Formats: sequence, structure tokens, C-alpha cells
Amino acid sequence: MKVIVGMDSFKGSLPSVDANHAVENGIKQVFPGAVVKSFAMADGGEGTAETLVDGMNGSLVKMTVTGPLGTPIESSYGLIKDERLAIIEVASACGLTLLSKAQLNPLMTTTYGVGELINHAYNNGARKFIIGLGGSSTNDGGVGMLQAMGYEFQDSDGNQVAFGGGSLSSIYSINQTVESRKFKDCEFRVACDVSNILYGQQGASYIFGPQKGADSDMLKVLDAGLKHYADFTSKEMGIEISSIEGGGAAGGLGAAFHGYLNGQLESGVELIMDVLGVESEMENADFVITGEGRIDAQTSMGKVPAGMAGLAGKYNVPIIAVGGSLTDDAYNLNHHGINAVFSIQNEPLSIEEAMDSKRTRTNIERTVEQVMRTLKINL
Repeated sequence: MKVIVGMDSFKGSLPSVDANHAVENGIKQVFPGAVVKSFAMADGGEGTAETLVDGMNGSLVKMTVTGPLGTPIESSYGLIKDERLAIIEVASACGLTLLSKAQLNPLMTTTYGVGELINHAYNNGARKFIIGLGGSSTNDGGVGMLQAMGYEFQDSDGNQVAFGGGSLSSIYSINQTVESRKFKDCEFRVACDVSNILYGQQGASYIFGPQKGADSDMLKVLDAGLKHYADFTSKEMGIEISSIEGGGAAGGLGAAFHGYLNGQLESGVELIMDVLGVESEMENADFVITGEGRIDAQTSMGKVPAGMAGLAGKYNVPIIAVGGSLTDDAYNLNHHGINAVFSIQNEPLSIEEAMDSKRTRTNIERTVEQVMRTLKINL
């Protein structure tokens, strides 16, 4: 028997690698001779860098960057030296969680630190980049990032435009410097699970701006700034970024990556599965086990279990999912490619007790063991 294991992390409780180990232990209790292929999984959001570093024997590089409000912060990125690959989560440099509610202000917040991470990784030998766009506090269209990478965005007085989405309307000229050209041969694969364009009623500002602290007056300024930025990008650079699906992700970072860096915007979980080579192992598998901390209606929308289910379905391989908690609508996943779902909980517990890492590990192992014993009845 060959089993593919691809667990997402149980956030706040157990990382992906440890969850996979627990599943493998459960399988081996019943089928000691089973061939188990485990993949540390993520969907391109929070924890992606750490997960891929663990799964690909890489390292986490820590450094100081310019934070979302222009002050220094500690950040990090993943580096797989043998692959010349860097994994960068933009939230580690400009994320919502880096700011208090009172500090949120997309007129001011910048992506400059993201560009510093990319520069540092480049100098460390990276030429391939996986970028996770989730959780940004910014609405600057990626201009801050591009400035850190050597692009010049100047106002009518010839000065560099200031940080933040509120300064985009002052862009008067855009120049590509020698420094910025070094990234021409780099590959950027961008985990992006939204389809919003850069500006307009369905653009970055109006859809995502409110959660970043923008009121109704700010939204008009931010949206006008992104349109101005797109118009000048077309005029000065000959690059069209106004209508890219996903261009509005992370306050316009999607547009910057696609237009200026020739980045490919992809489904996060599909990107990760491709990088890890999951499909090549799926072709001759007998069974798949996946899961995450909370299984609900959102699980079918670009999460790890949904991605694994899509690949399993392609090869007609049965798949189950286990979760720390299951909502009532979790069982609808039976109609979205997952054959069965199971909760790992076996008694009433407080949230704190349920999220204890040792308990989670044990409960995953026991649940999987019982599933495998059920399978053995029919073998």
C-alpha cells in the first residue's frame, strides 16, 4: 500500500511536518509495510516559508527590514540553497499583524521591506522566488517594493515619491535603473488566491482597504492613486497592469509582480504542490490523507485539503481529511472530492486543551489508526 500524506498545519498547535509524522505513525500501527510519502503542505499564506523550509531541508534567514510604517522591524524568509529558491511571505515585512488597530493606515504603509527581502535573498544566491501575498497592511501597488529593488518613482520635482498608497498620485516619472535590471532573469511564482483587479469597485482599495484601516474618504484617494500608478506604468514603461486578474491582491502587489517582474500569479496550494512534486507520487498511490486545524466551508476554497482532493481526483485515488474541528458544513466536502472527513477530538475540551500540541499529535495518530483499521476490514 502506498499512502500520500499532505497535512496543513494545525495553526497554533502543530506544524505541518509534525502533523504528517503523526499521520504516518497512525498508518504504520496497522500497515507497518506501507510506503508513506509525506509532503509538508501550505496554501501560500501564513506559515508557508517555515513549512517549505522544514519540508525541503532549507534554512530560515532572519534580517532587519523597513516595516510597514517605515521603521525597522525583524523579518525573515526561507532559503533552499541547493534549489536557489527563496520563499517570502509579504506579511513578514508589511503584514496586518505587525500593526495595532490604531496604526493601520494604508495611505502610509509601504511594501519597501518586501523588496529588501528579495534583494537580500538575491545576494544569497536565490534566482527563483515563491511569494505569498496574504495578510498585507498596504495599498501602495507594490511601489515601495519596487523602489527597494532599484526602480525610481519620482514626483514632479524629481524626488522619490513618499511611502504609502497616499503618495501614488504624485508619481510623475518611472525609471528602471541598472540595479533593478538584475532581477530580469529571476523567476517569481506568486501565490494569489483572489481575482480582483488593481482599481475600481472590485479593486484592491474598495474590496480590501477597509480591513486595512481605510475609511470612505481614504478609499477614494487610494483607488485614484492606483489608477494614476497604472496609467503612468503604461505610459512610461509600456506595461499594462490595470486589468490583471489578481492584480489587486495585497494592495496591488499582484500587479507589481506580474507587470514589473514577469511574475506568474497562481493558486497557492497548486503552486506548493507543484514545487514539492506531489503529482508524480500521486499517480500510483492507493490512498491520500490530508487535513488542517479547522475544516469548514472555506476548506473547499483554495485550502490544502481541497488542493490535495483535486489532485487525488485526477488519478481516482480515494482521500480522507482529518481536522481539529469540523463545522456542520464540513461534511459538504463529501461533494467536493473528499471521500470522508473526521474530527480528531474524542471528548469535550476547552480550546486551550484541544490545541495542546501533544494532545493534537496523539489524537491525529489515533484517528488515523482507526481509519486504517476500518480499511483493513475490507482488505
